[in-house]
Amino acid sequence: MDMQSTTGAPATDAASFLDLAITLVLNNWPALTLAVQSNWGGPTSGDKRDWLCGAISDMLKERPETDAEDLEDVLIQVMNDEFEVLVDDESAGNVALEIMEYKAQTARGEFGAIRELWEKWQQKSSQRAAATSMFKQVDTRDEDQETDDDEEDSDVEDVEMGDAPTLVRAPREKVEPEVDEDGFTMVKKKR
Repeated sequence: MDMQSTTGAPATDAASFLDLAITLVLNNWPALTLAVQSNWGGPTSGDKRDWLCGAISDMLKERPETDAEDLEDVLIQVMNDEFEVLVDDESAGNVALEIMEYKAQTARGEFGAIRELWEKWQQKSSQRAAATSMFKQVDTRDEDQETDDDEEDSDVEDVEMGDAPTLVRAPREKVEPEVDEDGFTMVKKKR
């Protein structure tokens, strides 16, 4: 599902609206988002998330008897197997319920809530893009400043410092212990 499109919702019928809803819900799931951003599923973490979106869509089409509990089990299993994440909060259940609600809405021909979800996603995406752009501008300015500093440093003549003196610690005189005629070692107080 190409979510980069900015020309309205890329869905035209119930099946494509449901696919869109599944994709949006899973891309908004914080546990999965963190797993993908952190590459807990390896370098193909993003592809695994996309695969999960398609797998859930296929499951709902091929097995219409699928309920929220079945879907929750799949989500937990995939997070564990593919991302090595144990989802022990209620988030997988909430995601499953949300997807099942969108499935019921699309079955009734109601697409308004999915359109709203898509519009929110687009707004967040544009905000993220703007923030990333601002970060890159600040980062570029920092690099420019570092280059200027380097140039300024090169104008300053180096001062020969010579070799630093070697610090040598004078050896302590080792005091031999005194042994009395009975073979006992005399203990002396340190000064």
